[in-house]
Amino acid sequence: MREYYDVVIMGGGPAGSTLGALLAQRTDLRIAIFDREIFPREHIGESFAHPVVPALQESGALAKVLASPCWVKKFGGVYAWDPERPSVALFDQAPFEKDGVHRWTMHVNRAEFDHILLDHAADVGVEVFQGVAVTAYEPGDRGGLVRLGDGTAVRAGYFVDASGRQSSVSAARNKRGWLSHFKNIAIWQHFTGGRQTQNLAADWNIFTDDNLSPIGCFAFRDGWCWYIPVPKVVDGKRVLTHSVGIVTNPAVLKEPGRDFTDQRTFLKTVRRVPYLKELIQDAVPVAEDMLTATNYSRVSEEFADYDERHLLVGDAAFFVDPLFSSGVAVALTQASAAALLIGETVGGGLDEADRRALWQDYNDKWHGTAETFALMIDQWYHAIAKNNPGSVYWNTRGTGADLGIREQTFDALLNTSFQPTLLEVLTHGSRRIEDLDAAGPYLAATALADPAGLTDDAVVALAPNTAIRDSVTLVVPGFKATHPPATVQLPPAVLDGMADYWRNPLTNAASAPSPLRGTVPCRRIHSTEDPHGPTVDADPRRDGVDELWALLSAGPVKYGEIAPRLTPLQTRLVKRLCVAGFLRITPAS
Repeated sequence: MREYYDVVIMGGGPAGSTLGALLAQRTDLRIAIFDREIFPREHIGESFAHPVVPALQESGALAKVLASPCWVKKFGGVYAWDPERPSVALFDQAPFEKDGVHRWTMHVNRAEFDHILLDHAADVGVEVFQGVAVTAYEPGDRGGLVRLGDGTAVRAGYFVDASGRQSSVSAARNKRGWLSHFKNIAIWQHFTGGRQTQNLAADWNIFTDDNLSPIGCFAFRDGWCWYIPVPKVVDGKRVLTHSVGIVTNPAVLKEPGRDFTDQRTFLKTVRRVPYLKELIQDAVPVAEDMLTATNYSRVSEEFADYDERHLLVGDAAFFVDPLFSSGVAVALTQASAAALLIGETVGGGLDEADRRALWQDYNDKWHGTAETFALMIDQWYHAIAKNNPGSVYWNTRGTGADLGIREQTFDALLNTSFQPTLLEVLTHGSRRIEDLDAAGPYLAATALADPAGLTDDAVVALAPNTAIRDSVTLVVPGFKATHPPATVQLPPAVLDGMADYWRNPLTNAASAPSPLRGTVPCRRIHSTEDPHGPTVDADPRRDGVDELWALLSAGPVKYGEIAPRLTPLQTRLVKRLCVAGFLRITPAS
């Protein structure tokens, strides 16, 4: 163990190991990972969303994972929230219908999967220390001191907390709040003898003909169940088990006959759930005890501190909800963003103002991603709650009342669109935002994000001391080779490249470049009186920011005089500037 590392990463899970591997391969920095556990170790989260594949390919770990027996190919999901007809979706179903190329990901045995990623980090030059806990980070001049569980310490140029949702080190200095009403408990175990979800006999089951494995998610009165194929070693033999879990409200467990941590109660319950009961009648648990995870939907107050050189990645930063298996995909992509952030910070190519702005972008944009995705999940829960008026679980979902929406969330709402797979499922394939319930939390928050008083008769003017400069930013979330929302139009060549990529991500890696391989140029609107304050970044190639700035710089103007001349992206930028306080609205008298 060295006395000093350029980057110390606390936590060797997927986020920490991916960040370490990327930095080791792209920089000359000395990297160390410390994890309090000895791998392999069990972990929740066995089914992934498809951005995992390009993230693993970028880190170099994909070939090693694919060569292992720890995974099953996954093509989408069955979401049985409607007892009459489940919703089904392939990954990026809209482009698949055009190009015929399946997007895919994995169901995995997490103990083996995580071990492969940590070993890969060591293989490419990261110094990995297992069974060594980090107990504190004490920032100082040009880095800080990382204290270890055995009483020793190492110095670090940068400290990254990738230790998951239970991190005491970051929690001691960084408040972690609940996301909406997602105070869940997950209860699960692995079973042998289960049937495959793609074998459910029904006309809606698009996975049957080609034997494509989906995740199964099945609603019932007290929550919902997952059903995931997981290859495990049981009694010395490799077998295909199924992870069967219940997500519910902890308050439900106090009701008579609903303590799902009792295995007999658990089995009795899941064998009554529509569709799921057809798959698990002959299932046998591999162990007598049930596994649990509680209170995992959280968001930290800050994800990055430039002055303290302290960064959060993965579940240590935030975790929204397990519903769409997004946790590991987000964690790996956020690790890619963190690798870019650290690499650009130490690379010497940016001045102080741009380095600070880039760290603030990492914080604000990932916060916006977390909170807008929470609102999207709330929109889903809101729709289900209306059909379950007597359920404790469903009626504590879908309210969005205590999300604590901040400026960066409004900015994200104005700057993003509804997540495509979620829109596919929630609208039963129509893919139209108009088919969502306008009273739901996402659409309600989107309406709130529109600046009040921005009418044709209102006068708009740049706030005093507002300026614009050339800068750089990073793309968030920055998923590679995945289809963007319908509001984003990609050139045919880019779409063709994405299709080619998914034909073989190992050999066709260059067909779809990663958005997080480098920073992107931007115009940054800011206040000259507050150099460390909030900013709004805009893409000069796409957003029409230069033309808009020229219009606004000419002086106060009635919004109705310029609105007909604005593109949709310029209109959105006007709203972002209003929300951030850089554009002032004077209502019509």
